Amino acid sequence: MTQLNSRQHRILDFVASKKRVQNQDIVEFFAIQNDVLSRETMTRELTELVNLRYLTRIGKGRSVSYELVDAHTLLKPFDHGSYLSQDQDVRSASLIRFKNEVIPKLSGIFTTDEVALLRKKGADFKKRVSELSATIIQKEYERITIELSWKSSKIEGNTYSLIDTETLIREHKEAVGHKKEEATMILNHKKALDYIFNNKDRFEEISLRNIEDVHRLLVEGLDVRFGLRSKSVGITGTNYRPLDNSHQIKEAIEQTCAEVNKASDPWSKAFSLMLMIAYIQPFEDGNKRTSRLMANACLIFGGVCPLSFRSIDESEYKKAVILFYELQNASLMKKLFLEQFDFAAKNYFL
Repeated sequence: MTQLNSRQHRILDFVASKKRVQNQDIVEFFAIQNDVLSRETMTRELTELVNLRYLTRIGKGRSVSYELVDAHTLLKPFDHGSYLSQDQDVRSASLIRFKNEVIPKLSGIFTTDEVALLRKKGADFKKRVSELSATIIQKEYERITIELSWKSSKIEGNTYSLIDTETLIREHKEAVGHKKEEATMILNHKKALDYIFNNKDRFEEISLRNIEDVHRLLVEGLDVRFGLRSKSVGITGTNYRPLDNSHQIKEAIEQTCAEVNKASDPWSKAFSLMLMIAYIQPFEDGNKRTSRLMANACLIFGGVCPLSFRSIDESEYKKAVILFYELQNASLMKKLFLEQFDFAAKNYFL
């Protein structure tokens, strides 16, 4: 997904406010803001927005006008850089509450063309794997396990290096100068992944029970309570407050599972779970770890390549999570998800 510049975001916001605009409307809009926009620049920006399928062009010549292309409600173009450059109390002076109406909107996040491309990549993966020996397949799963355990833990502040993680998992040797909890977090990722790999059929239908099973494996030995939260929780860097009632949390998770299970492809299931487990925050701790592992459970059951998240930028990932917390905007997370699947498809089981 191409990152739009600030001018393009302003054009989209203006078009959204007016429903339909002509060239002169846009020129006048920028002039009011003392920002002179030449017709050449305007034509270039509009042409790119049309080519990127953010705008649709209606008519020809002097009568040409522009409208927003109907976009998924969770994927509206947004200048997240400018938004997140503001302090959290400037972005929102009051608490931001969980919005249950997000759940029915999860379907259709990937377009027909995107699903077709993902299916092609998935078919290529299955063909490659069918031609590999059992030994090579096992080694590749081990490599993904090491790299995912390292990166997923690093996102949570773990200071183990990739080499130290490999030594820990393969040789059971903890790195000198690191806390015991860091080794436990990494090894818990391995346990959870092993469980998913060895019991993938259990994830045909996503349920509260198998989410809790994966969470339990991820936080075992880390002084984190199992089961759904019964108290409020604050999140660093945002004024978002998730549900604080275990009954409501259970209801939100079960509704999410029902919506996820309607999806016909593993990527839609994986992405929806990655969004919603982090958004609902059902557990005392370990929610984002659980969201990443449950996303992979959907991909593994679907017979496609899991994500190691090895090349993801931790800061961009955290920004994507906050954007969904505060605005229910999943555009940045979708971009990162598709990039990580493309990375996995190109780097594993070759």
